[in-house]
Amino acid sequence: MKAIVTVVGKDRVGIIAAVCVKLAEFNVNVLDINQTIMQGYFTMMMATDVSACSIPVAELATRMEAVGKEMGLSIRVQREDIFEAMHRI
Repeated sequence: MKAIVTVVGKDRVGIIAAVCVKLAEFNVNVLDINQTIMQGYFTMMMATDVSACSIPVAELATRMEAVGKEMGLSIRVQREDIFEAMHRI
């Protein structure tokens, strides 16, 4: 199963590293990353494989949201099928 991880917040050193390290702790594989800086704000979208994740995706989302709060970021994790359904026109 795949999940989409989005990260938004004020740019600073180490955001990608911190998010990837935390995902790796839960055995989440990063498949693709797209990130940019927009007027001082960091934005990133990651496609991930959560098939081997050590916790349920809902719990992963909760834990990553908490990591984001600690870092002053918004981090969201959504299953790919839900993400696609929400963004379909």
